[in-house]
Amino acid sequence: MLRDRNRSGVKGGAEGPSQRQRRVAEDLRHRLAELFARTEFRDPDLAGVHVTVAEVRMSPDLKHATVFVSRLGAADIERYLPALRRVGPYLRGAIGHGLRMKFVPELHFQPDHALDEATRINQLLHRPEVARDLLKPDEE
Repeated sequence: MLRDRNRSGVKGGAEGPSQRQRRVAEDLRHRLAELFARTEFRDPDLAGVHVTVAEVRMSPDLKHATVFVSRLGAADIERYLPALRRVGPYLRGAIGHGLRMKFVPELHFQPDHALDEATRINQLLHRPEVARDLLKPDEE
């Protein structure tokens, strides 16, 4: 029944991002990564800081982008979030020049803790008591 489907054509209510959201998010991620790689910001808190854009998630209306950032080899990205928010309008203007969209999304910066979480899980899996539990019965 056609009326049971939402605007994107997917039946049900629990769905992930649309193809357009994914495409725009990936385009923004590439543009932001390029800007962070080649731009020296005037903000003194960002001088010499190398920021990595891990992921971008778009809102359904494409007017807001959550940008997950980290620093390679450092877990102190939280201290740079206020500076990133200050340069947000500049970044928004810089990515808006080549973006073929009606609106340039607002950028919301969040720390990316995926690498920290993966490291923690890896350390847990290598603990002796976990390794003992993972042994097959014939290996004991």
